[in-house]
Amino acid sequence: MIVEGVQYSINWKKFKKGTSIFIPCNNPVEAKRTITSILKRLRVRVDTKVSVVDGIKGLHVWRK
Repeated sequence: MIVEGVQYSINWKKFKKGTSIFIPCNNPVEAKRTITSILKRLRVRVDTKVSVVDGIKGLHVWRK
């Protein structure tokens, strides 16, 4: 998966329910669109929220 030119290698099938990942990005709306389109195809349900961690803007993704 590529978000804003950065390649992420995430094994979504092994991503356990209730856990989260933070993906740094400048455009969280576009990042969410990219991530949700991939996960919809894989049938993985997630919640997302724009957040700032240690002064870095990004997108938190939680597995449902």
